[in-house]
Amino acid sequence: MSVSEDEPKDLIKLNHEKLSADEISALVVSPCCGAVSLFIGTTRNNFEGRKVIHLEYEAYEPMAEAEIKKICTDIRLKWPSVKHIAIHHRLGSVPISEASVMVAISSPHRAESLEAVQYGINALKATVPIWKKEVYEEESSWKENKECFWAKTLK
Repeated sequence: MSVSEDEPKDLIKLNHEKLSADEISALVVSPCCGAVSLFIGTTRNNFEGRKVIHLEYEAYEPMAEAEIKKICTDIRLKWPSVKHIAIHHRLGSVPISEASVMVAISSPHRAESLEAVQYGINALKATVPIWKKEVYEEESSWKENKECFWAKTLK
């Protein structure tokens, strides 16, 4: 594969299907990169002492995709050596231990990809209009993302 055939890619996916670590990792692998960093956010079975049954996610998809594209642009400005970026978020019901979000980034060296992945997930939590509902044994509750910028400005 020539360098021109391996142009940087931003791969964004929002859907209701199970996310795959193998798939997202394969999307960002590049022959010119020695690092692929991956963050996987999963559904845990508890929150503040309460048993969580599953999570449900909703999004305003056109705006969510636009915000994720902005994150990709920011990553490329902050870490110019980053090659490929993939950000996938599951919508709908996400059972315990399954992934709700994955961020994968490749770069020539590990420091850039690790830093960029951390930035990517933090920026996603702060800016992307995706809402989470925690479903407990006895009730459910829409959760405010404490990192979300608009939640802070509305108080």
